[in-house]
Amino acid sequence: MIFNTIMVQLDVDSPAAPRTTYALDLARRFEATLIGFAAADSYVFVPGDDGGMAAAEIMRQRQTEIEDRLKILKEEFLAVVGDEASWREEIGDPTRLLATHARAADLIVTGASASGVAGDHHRAVDTGTLVLSAGRPVLIASDGLAPLDPKKVVVAWKDSREARRAVVDALPFLTGAQDVLVATVEEQNQRDARESISDVIRFLMRHGVKARSEVLGVGHADACETVIELARGMGAELVVAGGYGHSRVREWAFGGMTRSLLKQGSVNRLFSN
Repeated sequence: MIFNTIMVQLDVDSPAAPRTTYALDLARRFEATLIGFAAADSYVFVPGDDGGMAAAEIMRQRQTEIEDRLKILKEEFLAVVGDEASWREEIGDPTRLLATHARAADLIVTGASASGVAGDHHRAVDTGTLVLSAGRPVLIASDGLAPLDPKKVVVAWKDSREARRAVVDALPFLTGAQDVLVATVEEQNQRDARESISDVIRFLMRHGVKARSEVLGVGHADACETVIELARGMGAELVVAGGYGHSRVREWAFGGMTRSLLKQGSVNRLFSN
């Protein structure tokens, strides 16, 4: 697994430079092509008998406003990257469109949405849905957007398809790290947990990764907080985890791990599904 192409998603309501700089640093380190992407939806629902005409006018105004914002974002993006990247933009559901354009990249970079629009899925990406639908690893940047060159990484391991995919997708980061801790929660069968994590460690070591393991006891009720504490304790800059399973209500990475990790802006998180 290598990152030849990285796509960075930019929010229509946020400045382009901070996340662009973060993604450009990654692209340069992996010698990857960078693609900037932004989208927002002009859709509006206006109830009532006259709602159709009113909605059409509001949508026209919103589309004009979005087009103006996309033009500004593109200019800001290109001012940072120069000739080192390309640009894509669309008007429509930002999550759905980003998942569609993910076909052009090895890695998707996104982050926390601007305050006040995080719940507006017409203008901000729903990261949970994106992880589920992109078919590519999704890197959610920490809130501070500090350059990411992780020397210490935590892998939240569960013997599931999603977690196996995440381990492979994260290899470009893991091979460059100095300390990779693979942590799993002991469930019904301690022997199975230790056997699966031992296989992962051997797999990683064969790829040149400096990996070690830790099996957490069943008493750790809040597995997400435990993993975050492990990351803080070792100074890890990145947490790797499997994403959602077959539906938003059936999560496989430590039960509700995915949902909880999505909210942990203090650390960079890489998800695969």
